[in-house]
Amino acid sequence: MTPAPYRFQQLSREDFESLAARHPGVVIPLEQTPYWADFETRLGREPYGVWAYYDGEKLVATASYLRSRRRLRPSLVVVNGPTWFTERTPDAEARLVATVQEQFRADPAVDPLYVRMQVEHVSPPVTGPLEHGWYEREIVVDLTSDTEQIFAAFRPNARNLIRKAEKLGVEVRTVERERWAEVFRTELFPIMQETAARDGFSSFDSAFYETLLTELGDYLRLMVAYVEGKPVSWLITTEYRGYAVYYFAASSRDARKTNAPYLLLWEAFKVLKAAGNTACGLTGIESENYPSLANVTTFKRNFSKTVVTVPTTYDIPLSPLRYRALSAALRLRREAPGLLRSARARLKGGRAGAGRD
Repeated sequence: MTPAPYRFQQLSREDFESLAARHPGVVIPLEQTPYWADFETRLGREPYGVWAYYDGEKLVATASYLRSRRRLRPSLVVVNGPTWFTERTPDAEARLVATVQEQFRADPAVDPLYVRMQVEHVSPPVTGPLEHGWYEREIVVDLTSDTEQIFAAFRPNARNLIRKAEKLGVEVRTVERERWAEVFRTELFPIMQETAARDGFSSFDSAFYETLLTELGDYLRLMVAYVEGKPVSWLITTEYRGYAVYYFAASSRDARKTNAPYLLLWEAFKVLKAAGNTACGLTGIESENYPSLANVTTFKRNFSKTVVTVPTTYDIPLSPLRYRALSAALRLRREAPGLLRSARARLKGGRAGAGRD
């Protein structure tokens, strides 16, 4: 039996702000706000609005959608959401999934193959995803205690490295907002390029970070660690409704020699606490679908024992037959190189065996 759908309504910026103000205790990810949608627009992407879902007059959830037009797989993506304002039960989530299917199948302005969002209680039609889109576990640091207690809760290794960084003359500065884009482009982006090359990942180009700093400046901080006047490590944090996130960071080899990232993050915690934030999420750590996060996991675990599970991102197909066909084609493309190598190995093995006879 198909669950009864919720009533849904698109929110204006004023509607969203009024709704958020009426629910001060709910953590709303910054990615689920109109302000983040403005940032996406500046990048040339296509936000499709923030929508609220109601059970009668009771608010259940909100979701901010982003249109994706990748070849053969047009979709709507909810980044780090939806946001739940009631208990996230299996029945409530099944109703939201049914609502989303009905909503976008009937919307003449979009024709998505699927909707992608985080789902905690997975049951059909939820499936996939075709590719993973958000981390599944993160470390969270409680900032409600006094600074001495926060520091004492770190692992001994972190406390020692912070003290060593101070003795080695690492200096942490908060960059003035009007200089963010210039400082990032000229001094900090090269550190990101070095970090990406060293750790084997692809970073955004400098324009992405400059746009982030320009568009979302009301919700960000940029802090930099210096050694002998030279920047060696930096971080960008977000803040919204009392919850902070350690969002982007990079460090040079010189930073590692002086333990600068440890002191930088500790100084950031103090600044974030003083600004009224009650917690700081350190973003993703290693999980089943993200084994590549093992390196950063070691660093982040130094600062808190609190590990939070984030619902995994899944797909909600709106055209099941097309979705299954695309899924099979993508799986074949991913597996083809391995299958070809196996076939070649078997062929070589057969020839070697024939030669021995």
